[in-house]
Amino acid sequence: MDQKTERTQTGIRIEKRLLKVLKGLAESLDMTLGDLIEGIALHSFENKPAFSEETLEKIKQLKKVYDLDWTAEDSHRFKEDRE
Repeated sequence: MDQKTERTQTGIRIEKRLLKVLKGLAESLDMTLGDLIEGIALHSFENKPAFSEETLEKIKQLKKVYDLDWTAEDSHRFKEDRE
C-alpha cells in the first residue's frame, strides 16, 4: 500500500546517549533517524516487536559503546537537572 506522507520538522529533547544509540542503529540499518523513530512508534502502537533478534544484538552493542544501561522501566523515572 502506497500512502502519501506529510512529514514535519520537529525539535524534540532526548537524552544524549539514547540519541547516539538511535543514530548508530539508524546508520547500521541504512535509514534515517526519522524513519527509524516512525517505525518504532508504529510497531509499538500495534504492540508488535520493532526489531529482529539480529537488530536487538546490534542495539546491545551500541548501548555498551555509548554506556547506556537504562531499560523501559527507567523511562518513567527520568529526572532532569535544571540549572
